[in-house]
Formats: sequence, C-alpha cells, structure tokens
Amino acid sequence: MRSEAKTVEQYLSELPEERYEAMTQLRKTILENLPIGFEESMNYGMIGYVVPHSIYPQGYHSNPKLPVPYINIASQKNFIALYHMGLYSDPLLMSWWVENYAKEVNTKLDMGKSCIRFKKTTNI
Repeated sequence: MRSEAKTVEQYLSELPEERYEAMTQLRKTILENLPIGFEESMNYGMIGYVVPHSIYPQGYHSNPKLPVPYINIASQKNFIALYHMGLYSDPLLMSWWVENYAKEVNTKLDMGKSCIRFKKTTNI
C-alpha cells in the first residue's frame, strides 16, 4: 500500500487507528538507534532512513541522485513491514537477526522480497 504522503507526519496521520501506535513505537525505536548522521525521510511511499549524500556522496547505486536506503517501515495491507537493507551487508548481523527474530516473534520470517513481516505482537 504505497502512500503519497510527502512528510513522515502526514504518513503517520493517514494510518488506520489500529496501526498508529505500533508504527509510532517502531519509528521511535529506530530513531533512538539510528547511526549518527543518518536521516529520516519519505521514500518509496514509506518512512525511510537513509545514508545521506553528506556521508556517502556517491548515492544509491542505481540512481546516484538518491541517498542510500538503510531501513524503511510501512503499513501494508495485512502487516507492518520493516525493510532493513543493512542486514544483507554483514553475514554476522544477518545470522544474529534471523536467530533472534525467531526468539522474539512467533510469526514466520519472510525475507523473500527483502522484508520482514511483523504481525501485530507485543514485542514490537
């Protein structure tokens, strides 16, 4: 469900009531742990966290005008999605994520389209 929101605040205000709290908490957790210098933005119709050109001037490989995507979160039709591109760059981080996801979340980890699906849980 791609949003046409231009700002993060607009995106959040358009969420269904039952998704607002979970998305707000997920956003807060990401912002509290985001590497220094990374930025929050709207991209690909989702809330995004990017490596800005000030840190990596080359930009995104397929379109250097865009900053490098790091994490995106989105309210999809049937779930909240977290797209974490950084997981793929470090085999140890990837292994840690897969192992700990299974300990914390009782739904299937779906990384077939580079996404992790979070059904409504209390562990978000």
